[in-house]
Amino acid sequence: MKREASCSCGKLSITAEGDPVKISVCHCRECQRRTGSAFGVAVFFDREKVATSGASNSYTRSGDSGRSIEFRFCPGCGSTVFWMPEFREDLVAVALGCFDEPSSLVPEQSVYEESRVGWVGLDLPGGD
Repeated sequence: MKREASCSCGKLSITAEGDPVKISVCHCRECQRRTGSAFGVAVFFDREKVATSGASNSYTRSGDSGRSIEFRFCPGCGSTVFWMPEFREDLVAVALGCFDEPSSLVPEQSVYEESRVGWVGLDLPGGD
């Protein structure tokens, strides 16, 4: 199965082949800041199964784990479409909201629960 994701203006896109390796809700403070929301949702694919199209800018930061993460975003609209975590160099994470069909991608774990905003009530197992 081929899955398509893109930024708000459509100039940066990513195509992933097959099923995701995992789908995680992240409550870390950096994901809250990056998304402007209570949490972020990452859909992880094997790196060799994704292809990107369009120009992107990058921003690298340290995650709450202390390892770096390189985020790729559209220079036109600013949407973060995908990122590469240092702790899993074999994977690419794609922002759930960028997919054409996000409702078919259901999170299976929730991480950084200690930073979860109190009113968020998700019934998902923890993970690392």
